[in-house]
Order: sequence, then structure tokens, then C-alpha cells
Amino acid sequence: MKKKMKNKRKILKPILVSILILFVLLGPYYFFVFEPNEVNYNISKTPPQWTGVISFWDYPRLDHKTGGGFTWIGQKIKAFEKKYPGVYIDFQPLTWEKGGSKIEEAITTGNLPDILPVGGEYHYINKDILEPLDDFLTVEEIRSFEDNALKAVRYNGKMWAMPWMMTTYGMVLNVDMFQQRGIEPPTDGMWTYEEFVETLQQLTYDSKGKGNITHYGINSFIQPEYYNLWGIILSDGAEIFNEKMEYSFNDERAKTGVQKVIDLKQIYAVTHPKFGENTSNQAWTTFYQDKNIGVIPTGTWSLNVLERLSNEGKGFNYTVAMYPTGSIKKPVVMSNMVGSYGVTKQEDREKLMMMIEFLKFVSSDEYQMELGRLGVFPVKKNIGNIYGEDPLMSLLYENIDNIVIIPPHPQWKEIDAIIQEEIRQGVLGNKTVDQLLKDAEEKVRSIKP
Repeated sequence: MKKKMKNKRKILKPILVSILILFVLLGPYYFFVFEPNEVNYNISKTPPQWTGVISFWDYPRLDHKTGGGFTWIGQKIKAFEKKYPGVYIDFQPLTWEKGGSKIEEAITTGNLPDILPVGGEYHYINKDILEPLDDFLTVEEIRSFEDNALKAVRYNGKMWAMPWMMTTYGMVLNVDMFQQRGIEPPTDGMWTYEEFVETLQQLTYDSKGKGNITHYGINSFIQPEYYNLWGIILSDGAEIFNEKMEYSFNDERAKTGVQKVIDLKQIYAVTHPKFGENTSNQAWTTFYQDKNIGVIPTGTWSLNVLERLSNEGKGFNYTVAMYPTGSIKKPVVMSNMVGSYGVTKQEDREKLMMMIEFLKFVSSDEYQMELGRLGVFPVKKNIGNIYGEDPLMSLLYENIDNIVIIPPHPQWKEIDAIIQEEIRQGVLGNKTVDQLLKDAEEKVRSIKP
């Protein structure tokens, strides 16, 4: 018996060794030829079949093609309803003035729409009102988005909204004023802060010779959730939070950056007299209607407005430039630059899947190519620059990588309001830069999680 067992072992041993050798030799070939795909098993294999009504709120976006604020998204809604008979999108327009308050009220009362504009609002994400989207997207779909677009909608390792467009800020210049003063706009849109100030000084003048200034180098406004001036504030490398998410807007870089904005009014006197007091609409009106402002920092949407005015014979010659560079030697922008839609929490999984299908539809490659109508940029990596024949938008697009996304902090809305108000007080001459930074830090640190 023992002899038979011994013989079997002698036979099995070379067989097992042979199998092991074959596995070592052929294994790599197998995995090379039949490379396993990354699979998300939660992805539905068939299109959703749900029918019913989906409520959807959104803000206006000026459509250069039609002049309407909601025609672009309205066309996408009609196309989606046609593709999915029995699905109806109940669209409710928001206004930029009151839309935020309406959403806040809906959060408080529990009467939120199914889909709402999230942008880069970590304030909404932190409210626990949204569905995470990761399980409904393939790895390839997630990777198709630009890194900055994903960064704006990710929090605690999850994706909370679907990006569909990006925008940014830039300096828009009244070329007619430049020519009247014999000044050339900055070459390739680049200038240092010192060159910027020198130009603004030449653009601030009395056109009537009566001793009163009638034209001003620059105008803007300071308001929470708007970052028109932050390209200047961050030009020396200031950070609001460091990599450990510790508040750090209190160092020398922050001081010199904020001082640059204050100096425009308090030292160089190149701003409109209402700078620091006027609203966004009032500042914009002085530029496009009064036409007595040389430079205004604003969003890309403004170029569609200016072109439309020119076509109607009401405009003027204009161009764009980057934010003036500081010690970091490159133009920077801070922006809640990403437009995105979030899905509020749902009990019906089939409805949820149809809602996500709508978000995929709106952000499809086909419609990414149409975003030039809105004066914004695509969020898909494979689309690239859609403004090949537009040198102004192309210049702004080339600076997309230098955008600083607003900090992913759950209390950012309160922090933003504190810092902006302190800077405004500095611009008005009510506080020194040291005092306002100190006061801002104390108030931010007192915020309870």
C-alpha cells in the first residue's frame, strides 16, 4: 500500500511542476491578450424605462445665438423628452438675484426639485441633500471630465454633481479708451501689476478739462460668491487653506495681495468712486453703458453681451487680458468656475436612473461642442478648445489650468462672506490690511462646524 502511494506521488509531482511552469510562462500572455476591463457592476445594462415628471431648476445663461437666457437648456429638454417618450421635465427658471435664496428655502422646507444647479457649492454638498453619482458612471465616463471640473464636484471621495460647463474670469478692456489715450493693450494679454497700475493711471482722466475726473482706469465690486478681484489678491501666491485644510489666509502673501486691491483706490486713485460700494450690475453698467471704464474684471459671459451690443450698433471695440502677474510670475484666477447639476435624494431608483440619464444627455460630447453659444468652455477632455477662430476666448481658455478652485470646505459660504466683507472694508479705507486679515481670521475660526 505504501509502495503504491509512493508511486502516485512520483507521478503527480512532475505533473504539478509542469502545470506550474505552464502557468508562469503563459499567464502573462493570457492577461496581455485578455486584459480585464474595469467594470462597475452597478451600471445598468439597458436604458432606463421609467416615465413621469422630473422637476428641474436652473439659472439663465445668455445664448449668443438666440439672445434668450434659457433657450439652450430648453432645446436640450425638448430633445430629451423626444428621445424618452413619457418623460417630462418640469423646468423652473431661477434668477441670479433670488435663485440662491429660493434654493435655501427649498432645503429648509424639504421642497427641493429633483435636479438643481450645484456649481462648485460645497455648501449644498454638505447639506446631505444630494445623491452621489459614482455608482451610476463608468470609470471611463468619470475620467472623461477635466480634472478641475471633477475637483469642483468631489467631496469626501465622492462625486456629487455632473459637470457640464466651465467658465472663468478675465480682464475686459475698452479698446476705444486705450486708443483715445494713445495706449497699447498688453502684448499677448500679459502684464505685471506695475504695468497694470501704470496703464490704469493713464486711463483715469478728465475728458472735459473742467477739473473733474470723467473716465476711470478700473471698476469692479466685492461680493460673496464672486471672485472678480481674486486674480489680483492671489497673484503673490496666497492660499486661503493649505493642503491640510488649515486656514492660512494670514501670511505675507495674503497681505501683499489684498494690499494691491486696496491701493487701486486708496493710493493710486484709478478706480470708479463707487468701487467697494456698487453692486455687480452697477459696476457692469459703468463699463458697457457709460463707457467710461478702461478695464473691468468679469466672466466670459460678458463677451457675448459685448458682441451682441456691437452687432446692434451700441457697442465699442474691446479685447481681453490676463490678470496682472505678481511674485509667482503667472496670471491666476479663483473661480467657482464649474457649472454642474446635482440630483436630490430619491426613493425611486428607476426615476433616479432616468435623472442621471438626463444629466449624461446634457453633458454629451455633441452638446459640449455647442457651448460657444453660451460663452463658456467644455468640461470634457476630448473636446478641447471650441473657440479656434475666436482669439479672445482662446486666450482665456489657455489660462484654464491656472484657475484656483474655491476651497472644498463645508463652511465655505460663511468663510467667503467674512473674507469678502473684510476686504471691502479695506478698500473703503475703514481698515488696514493687517487689521482686516486679523479680524477675518478671528471670525473664521469662530465658525462652528
